[in-house]
Amino acid sequence: MTPLVTTEWLAAELGKSDLRVIDATMFLAQHGRNARAEFEAAHIPGAVFFDIDEVSDLTASLPHMLPPAEKFASRMQALGLGDGSRIVVYDNSPLRSSARAWWMLTLFGAHEVAILDGGFAKWQAEARPVESGKPVVRHRHFTVWADKSMVRDMKAMTDNLRSKAEQVVDARSAGRFAGTEPEPRKELRSGHIPGSRSLPYDRMFNEDGTFKSVDALKAEFDMAGIDLEKPVVATCGSGVTSAVLAFAATLLGHKQMAIYDGSWSEWGASATNPVVTGA
Repeated sequence: MTPLVTTEWLAAELGKSDLRVIDATMFLAQHGRNARAEFEAAHIPGAVFFDIDEVSDLTASLPHMLPPAEKFASRMQALGLGDGSRIVVYDNSPLRSSARAWWMLTLFGAHEVAILDGGFAKWQAEARPVESGKPVVRHRHFTVWADKSMVRDMKAMTDNLRSKAEQVVDARSAGRFAGTEPEPRKELRSGHIPGSRSLPYDRMFNEDGTFKSVDALKAEFDMAGIDLEKPVVATCGSGVTSAVLAFAATLLGHKQMAIYDGSWSEWGASATNPVVTGA
């Protein structure tokens, strides 16, 4: 199974015993939408709902930080996701939040995880079947481990200011990166991590919501000044849209992109961290 699958492919594979489908839609408060309610109203047949806000470290002061490995395994087992499953993730969110679920599943040891190209919007536009209600699932065993090489914390990001061992790419909008747009979280400073490059996550997509071609994705990274032959860390507002860049890099064959899990929710809240404004 390739990392990116089409609606045609998924329609042909639905119902196979080893296939699991996840709806990982999430919204922010300003969107005024309820992801779980929308899932229960309509979803791809057989799909389960992956609640990114709940499958997180709820003891952390920052939003949807990675949970302990044991919690992640427990939640996946309850969703019927287990060893040997082929997992396809989709969303119906402007945040393209399926990438965050893809990243978490990969980090915690799932071997075959793909994203549905175009998501639920494309599935619906093609008048493919949907169902409603809460799914009934059978618990399965999920063997978990955590690949911490895929994660960076604030200390690592601070150390990188000196070493410059890793390129830093910011998935937020160009305005938020430059500090000319207000942050959605009012307590945060505006701007970006010194030395980071701007590559808004929405530049990874065509107008119909599908991912751009490999050549077009490569051109976006090139224009942002990111060399995918070298290590990269992606950051964003709270660790969700940065996963879009990590996934796009995977499509380009890059295996070293980590994510700063605290992202701007952590960096921008500090009064002592250096912050740069302007493009």
